[in-house]
Amino acid sequence: MIYFGIDVSKDKLDCGWIRDPLKGKVKTRVFQNKVTDFSKLLAWAQKHTGVPAEELHFVIEATGIYHQAVAQALHDAGARVSVVNPANVKHFARSEGRRSKTDQRDCLVLARYGNAHRLRLWQPNPEPVRVLRALLSRLSALDKDIQREKNRLEKAAFVGNLPEVAQSIQTMLDHLKAEQKHLQKQIDGLIRRHPELKEARELLTTIPGIGPVMSRLLVPVLCSRDFVSARQLAAFAGLNPVHEESGNQRSKSVISKAGDNRIRAKLYMATVSATSSNPVIREYYQRLLKKGKCKMVALVACMRKLLHICFGVFKNRCAFQVNPVSTGVGLV
Repeated sequence: MIYFGIDVSKDKLDCGWIRDPLKGKVKTRVFQNKVTDFSKLLAWAQKHTGVPAEELHFVIEATGIYHQAVAQALHDAGARVSVVNPANVKHFARSEGRRSKTDQRDCLVLARYGNAHRLRLWQPNPEPVRVLRALLSRLSALDKDIQREKNRLEKAAFVGNLPEVAQSIQTMLDHLKAEQKHLQKQIDGLIRRHPELKEARELLTTIPGIGPVMSRLLVPVLCSRDFVSARQLAAFAGLNPVHEESGNQRSKSVISKAGDNRIRAKLYMATVSATSSNPVIREYYQRLLKKGKCKMVALVACMRKLLHICFGVFKNRCAFQVNPVSTGVGLV
């Protein structure tokens, strides 16, 4: 397998191949980050290696949304593609003693990273999931805009008698709320129209504490990623514990907070609700408090447990039910 690294930016793609690692011979070229240049990139790689697309492995650093089009194009052409975490590549470069950072150097680091690691192949999400994720991203942006306008309205009221300003803010707030409701209907309609998404949401909402908002976020995550265990899902949400220990020194364990912070924010509110509505989470929460855990630590542990329950319900394709014997999760 021949590895190419692609450093992605909004306007260009820096592509690099290490021809001879021992002699330090490399090939690099810059392409425009446009659909018209994706075929040129692949043709250039095939020309210099003399192998078909199936024997090329492109290592691409995740860069917002700017890597998605080229990854899709290369995948559709039959090449292997891996989209890697920028933090992992950064640590790899440091381990090699790299101090300088340029786009040309970065693409070669990505090529070396591919050679040195067994990378997971990237698979594009199904079309319904891609649309759902885009709509959810837009809804999240609208939620933030609504909160900003609410803050401005509060400040206008505090400043004094400024009816013109308050009216302008309220008009904008009304428009944003109307669009928010429209997007929510679009998202719910999309989920209902696709059986896999619909089934996933119906299963999740059988769990007390998981309502319309939380299920909207979890459906595309569970339907687009093949999590092997509940621990992987918890790590994806940034709820995996991080331990640091050196000699006799041991720091307090914290959660990693990696991944999408929207999931953690909404899951926190869902867990607060579940501590009273979900018998499994309620019992676990009270048990932790009796052990002397502070409320926040207990809530974070319950967030992780609630996410584990979501994984179990989805993976087994069975509705949630409390087991009266063990006070655990029953699947029926």
